[in-house]
Amino acid sequence: MKKVSKPSKIYTLVSVLFWIISVSCGTQQTETLSVNFNDNWLFVLDEDKAEFSQEQLDDSAWTTLDLPHDWSFEKGVRKGGDQGQGGGYHDGGIGWYRKYFSVSKESLSNVTYINFDGVYMNSEVWVNGNRLGKRPYGYISFRYDISKHLKEGQNTIAVRVDNSLEPSARWYHPCGIYAGVSLIEKNPTHIELNSIFITTPSIAEDKASVNVKFNIVSVSDNLESKITILASDGTVLTSATSGVEASKSETNLEVETPKLWSPESPTLYKAVTQILKGDEVLDETTTTFGFKTVEWKTETGFWLNGENVKLKGTCEHWEGGPVGGAWTKPMLRWKLKLLKGMGINAIRPSHNPAPPMFYDICDEIGLLVMDEIFDGWHKKAPQDYGKQAFDEWWQRDVEEWITRDRNHPSIFVWSLGNETHSDVAPEMVKFGKNLDSTRLFTSGAGNPEDMDIQGVNGGSETKSFIENNKLTKPFISTEAPHTWQTRGYYRTQTWWRDNELPGTYELPNLTEKEIFFYEGLNPKDWRNRKQRFNSSYDNATVRVSARKYWEVMRDTPWHSGHFRWTGFDYYGEAGLVHGGLPFNLFMGGAIDVAGFEKDLYHFYRSQWTEEPMIHMLPHWTHPRMEKGTKIPVWVYSNTDEVELLLNGKSLGKDKPGTVWNEMQCEWLVPYEEGTIEAVGYIDGKEVNRTSFSTAKQPSTLQNTVIKLEAEGDFRASYILTSEGMDVNDNLNPYAENRVYYNIVGDVDKVSMENGNPIDPTSRTKADYRSMFFGKTRLFLEEAQNAKEASIIVGSILGDKALYVSDDIAIDVQSVSLFGNDASNDFEVLYTIDGKNPETDGLAYTKPFKVEDGTTVKAIVKQNGALVLTMEETFGENEGLFWGDEHSADMWIGRGVNISAEDGILTGSAKPSRGARRFKGTGFVDFKGGEGSITWYQENDGEPGDYSIRFRYMHNNEGKLHPMKLYVNDEYVRNIEFKATGGWEKEWKFVPTIIVLQSGANNIKLETTGESAPYIDELFID
Repeated sequence: MKKVSKPSKIYTLVSVLFWIISVSCGTQQTETLSVNFNDNWLFVLDEDKAEFSQEQLDDSAWTTLDLPHDWSFEKGVRKGGDQGQGGGYHDGGIGWYRKYFSVSKESLSNVTYINFDGVYMNSEVWVNGNRLGKRPYGYISFRYDISKHLKEGQNTIAVRVDNSLEPSARWYHPCGIYAGVSLIEKNPTHIELNSIFITTPSIAEDKASVNVKFNIVSVSDNLESKITILASDGTVLTSATSGVEASKSETNLEVETPKLWSPESPTLYKAVTQILKGDEVLDETTTTFGFKTVEWKTETGFWLNGENVKLKGTCEHWEGGPVGGAWTKPMLRWKLKLLKGMGINAIRPSHNPAPPMFYDICDEIGLLVMDEIFDGWHKKAPQDYGKQAFDEWWQRDVEEWITRDRNHPSIFVWSLGNETHSDVAPEMVKFGKNLDSTRLFTSGAGNPEDMDIQGVNGGSETKSFIENNKLTKPFISTEAPHTWQTRGYYRTQTWWRDNELPGTYELPNLTEKEIFFYEGLNPKDWRNRKQRFNSSYDNATVRVSARKYWEVMRDTPWHSGHFRWTGFDYYGEAGLVHGGLPFNLFMGGAIDVAGFEKDLYHFYRSQWTEEPMIHMLPHWTHPRMEKGTKIPVWVYSNTDEVELLLNGKSLGKDKPGTVWNEMQCEWLVPYEEGTIEAVGYIDGKEVNRTSFSTAKQPSTLQNTVIKLEAEGDFRASYILTSEGMDVNDNLNPYAENRVYYNIVGDVDKVSMENGNPIDPTSRTKADYRSMFFGKTRLFLEEAQNAKEASIIVGSILGDKALYVSDDIAIDVQSVSLFGNDASNDFEVLYTIDGKNPETDGLAYTKPFKVEDGTTVKAIVKQNGALVLTMEETFGENEGLFWGDEHSADMWIGRGVNISAEDGILTGSAKPSRGARRFKGTGFVDFKGGEGSITWYQENDGEPGDYSIRFRYMHNNEGKLHPMKLYVNDEYVRNIEFKATGGWEKEWKFVPTIIVLQSGANNIKLETTGESAPYIDELFID
C-alpha cells in the first residue's frame, strides 16, 4: 500500500483528463475522456457498516492510499491466517474503499463508465449512495454505467470487498482493489466497450486482409464509421469509411506486405475506429492487433507463422513476486522481462485472467499467452468462486474475458479451466467459440475429450506417458516440469517429493554420499520431511528433472511444448508442498519472489537463448567442508566448450551436450580455497568467463538500484538490492545479517523481500529484512509529485555463527534515488553488553570482536538526528543450521505415500479407477462389502511416533464408515471417515498418530460391518 498525505476530498475530474486525439485531419474532435482513477482513495478494514455506502460520511479516520492495493499482502503472514496453508497463512476479511471526485456540468450530457481491472472478490459498488451491482469473481475486469447517478460538483464512489469466506483459492490471493480503476466519459453515441473484434482472415507475404467488427450504442441518422490502420511507427497504411445503418458495423481492409507478430519480432499495428457525424468525431477507440498464423497438428505440434515451434513457457500466478497481487505496470513489465530473459516464448496465467496491462506487455515484448479463465468449474477450495458463484456467473465472466482479450496478438489459445471436470465443458467451449472462432480451446487437464487441444498437467512428466502415448488430437504439457529449488542451497543426493515413483525417468545422485550439511531449520524441528530447502542442482523434483523434460519435449515431434511450474516462486501452497509453517511460499520457480534468478534460470538460458552466456554453480565458499572433498561443479553455457580453472590451473575442457545429463559442463573438483573460474569458447576464441572466490565473513554492503520508468497510469518504481560482501568485494553466499532501511523523501515502501521461504519478518511493516544466501531487496514506488528521495541503508555484519570469524563490522550508506546527492556523514554508536547505545554506546570506527551469544545493538545519527536503530545476535546456534551427514537421519523412510491399490486386499476390497482425481494408478473400492487393506512400510529411521493420513472419499451423509486400524497386527483404534461431499472427485484426509518400529512395519485398515469409503492412499508424514 502506498500511503499519501491527507488530500482535499474534492477530486476534480477535469483537471486530470486527457484527450484521445483523432488521426483524421480537418475534423472536429469531440472529447472522449479517460481518467486515471487510482490516486487518493480512502480505506478501512474489518469494519462493515451499511452506512459506508452512503454519499455523505465522516471517513476522516480512514487511511488514504493509492491503487493498486492488496490488504492481505500488507497485513502479512499470520499463524492461523484465514487463507490457510494454501494462501501462505495470509488473511481475508472485508474492506471498504471510498473516493470523492468532481464532475462538470458539461460531462452530465455524456455517458460515463467506471472501469475496474481487478477486485478480489465479491465487490459491490455504489455511486452517490446508489448501488450499481455485485461482481463475485476476483479475477475479471468489469464496469458500470454511472451516468444517471452523477451530479454537478462533488460525487462519491464506495466499494465493498468481501473476502470473509476463506480459503477462497488454492494458493495466495490478493484482497482489495488490486488493479487499476478508470473513468471513461463518452458521447451518448459511442462504440460499445469490448465490442471491437479485429480478425485477419487471410495473410500472405504481399497482402493481408483485416476485418473489423464493432457495436454502436445509440445509433442515430447520418452516421459514418471510419477505420484507419497504423503501422507501429504511426504511419497511416490504409483507411475505409462507410455509412452506419444499424448498431452493428463491419469493415474490411487490406494491408500491404504485412509484418508478422512473433516472440522474436513482436510487430504491432493499430486500428483507429471512429464514429463520425459530418465533420464531428463522436467517438474513437484505438485497438492494438497483429498478424500471425497458428496451426495445431497432432503429429507435429504447434506451428506459428508456418514454422514448427516448441512452446517454451512458464505458468505464472498473478501473485508471484514481491507485491502480492498489487502489480503496477512498471513492476509487471520488470517481472515479464525477467521471464523473457530466461528464453521463454510463452506464458500461462494460472489459473485465471490477468488485468489488461498484462496482455499489453506480452504483445509488446513478445510472449505467447495461453489465456486461462478458471481454476475449477465447481468447488476446489472450500469457499472459492466455483462454490460461491460459478453456475450463475460463468457466462458473463467468460464473455467479458474473451471480448476484452481477443484482439491481443499474444493470445494464441484459450484455456477454460485447470484440473477440473464437469459436464458443463462442452457448453463452455461452444459459448466461447461464439465469441471467438479464430482460436482453439484447451484446459489444464480438464475434460480433454471436449477440448480442441489436450492439455496435461504433471502426468505428462512420466516416462510411461511419453513412451506409451497414442494421441488423437494436438497435445500440450500445461504444467511440467515440477522441479523445486532454493536459491543458493545445494545437495548432491536426489530428492523426490513422494519418493521415486514407478514409470519416471532416472535421476542419479551426483556423489556417492552427501557433501553439504546445512539447512534452513534443524531437522529436529521439522514438522515433516518436506520442511527442508531444495537443491539447486536440478535434482529435487516430483517426477522429472528440468533437463530431462526439455530433452523429451525437444525430441518428441508431437510434444507442442510445456509451461513449467513455475516461473516465479509464489506465496501459498506452503503446507501441501513444503510442510507448512514456518514455510509460507512455494519454491518451484526459476526465479524467487525477490526476483533473484536461481541456477535453473541459467540452465534455460543455455538452451533457449543465443547470445553467448555462461553460469557456474555452486559458489566456492565452503568453510566447514573438508579439504579435498569432491564437489560437482556445473557450468551452464551455450558456447562450444568451457574450460574450468582452479587457482589458475586448468582442470580441462568440456562441451555442452544435447543429452539431458550432458547439457551442463561438469567436473568433480577437490575442494580447496581460492578462485574457481569458467571460460567459454566459440570457434576456439574466448567469449565470456565467470568466477567465484572463497569469501571471508561479510563486512560491507554492496547496494545497487534499478529504476523502472513510469508507465501509463503508474509512477516509477525502484529496486534496491543489498548484498553482503567481504573485505575483498567477494559476495559471501551465506550472509544472513539484517539490512535496515530509512526511507527519506518522496518514495513509498512497497515491500522488502529476500526469497527466504521461512523468514517470518513482515515484508511491509518492518524496517529491516535479513539477507538470504547473501542478498535482499527493497521495493519502492515514487510518491505523487515526487521531487527527491534517498535511502539510508545499514547493517551489523559478520558470520552469524562466528565460525569463520568473530570480527563484526557496521556499514551505513546513503543511496540516492533521484533529486539529491545523498550524504554519507553518519555517527554510529554501538554496544555488545545489552546496554542502550544511545546512552552507553561506543563510537564505531573499525571492526570489533564478540563472543558466542552476543547481541550487538547500534544506532545511526545524521546531523544529530536518529536515523537507524539496529541489532543483530551472533552465536553458534544463530542463522542457518549446520549439521553433518547424520543430522536428518530421523527422517529416512518417513514422509511417503503408499497407494491403497498396491496393498494387500482381502474380501470385497478391489482396485478401481471409477472416479476422478485419485493418485497413482487407482484406489480401493469395497463395493459395499467388507474387507481390509494392508500396507507395508520399511522404516529406516528410529522407532517412534509418526503422523499418518488416509486419503478417502464418500458421500453417505451422516455415516462414518468406522474401520479398525492395526499396526504390526496390534489393534490401535477405530478410524472414522466423515462424508466428503461426493463419490466422484471430493477426496479428503483423516489423520492419526501411530508408533512405527525400526525396519518392517505393516499397517492395516479393516471394515467393521459398515463397509468403507473409497481409500486412495496412506500418507506417512
